Amino acid sequence: MRDKKVLFVVQAAAIAAVYVVLTMVFAPLSFGEVQVRFAEALTVLPFFTPAAIPGLFVGCVIGNFLGGAIPVDIICGSIATLIGACGSYAVRKYKFLVPFPPIIANTAIVPLVLFYGYGINLPIPLMMLSVGAGEVLSCGVLGFVVLFALEKYRHVIFKTA
Repeated sequence: MRDKKVLFVVQAAAIAAVYVVLTMVFAPLSFGEVQVRFAEALTVLPFFTPAAIPGLFVGCVIGNFLGGAIPVDIICGSIATLIGACGSYAVRKYKFLVPFPPIIANTAIVPLVLFYGYGINLPIPLMMLSVGAGEVLSCGVLGFVVLFALEKYRHVIFKTA
């Protein structure tokens, strides 16, 4: 039992670390009204392990903080990723639906943060379109690449203790 808890924490920490690194390496694309956050491709990982849920949330909190986001963005943006990760875990039996919860959550929440938090004076529907397009690229396209690439090795990478 202790081994499973340790494995869960290690997997969550590793996922958080990778999320932060991807967010910071691609920082110019990770923030703003037009964004493609490559780290969001990791939101398919709840398909493999529930440890991805806290890992993605913590990674997003740290990535947003290090990226200079305002407090409302750190909180609400990370909650959007958390909602998306929980949704991905909830639909994990339907592989082709796994990327959709993070796309929907971020498309709905992030434009509101941009408008009300940062005061970006663009129509919210336009920002939903631009953020949604970035999410489709990161979660949908890249997420599916990650999902299918890791699926062959799921029992090696995401083995249980």
